[in-house]
Amino acid sequence: MYRHILIPTDGSELAEHAVTNGLSLAKSVGAKVTIVIVLDPFDWLSVSETRASQRQALDSLAKHNEEVEKYAANVLGQAADAAGKAGVSCDTMQVANARPYQAIIAAAADKGCNLIVMASLGRGGLSAIVLGSVTNKVLTHVKIPVLVYR
Repeated sequence: MYRHILIPTDGSELAEHAVTNGLSLAKSVGAKVTIVIVLDPFDWLSVSETRASQRQALDSLAKHNEEVEKYAANVLGQAADAAGKAGVSCDTMQVANARPYQAIIAAAADKGCNLIVMASLGRGGLSAIVLGSVTNKVLTHVKIPVLVYR
């Protein structure tokens, strides 16, 4: 059955629901889990060419990175605590990638996961086409099973 489950999260309420259910599944089948959060890296192309703007951008980058790191550490800490309370072996990781679906698939492959448990907002129609969906892209490109919570 499932031996190692990857659970991506962004800290949202829906993602936390997937974490809770993924941990419950892992406990019931005796699997370990890896919980991953994918951070969007700073876009250097948005920095203008003047020195003053570059200095402001560097200051903004430092503040941005600090806040993102705090947020990620908090989200992963809460997930690890929940895993501990559930009695599930858990690793956490954070990855920077502008394409979260690629980072999720790579993390599953790198960690030897044989199931991904993740949330989906369930967007439909035009918003799904325009905005895309990380979950949909994972489903399209991954070679292992994915359990989607809505």
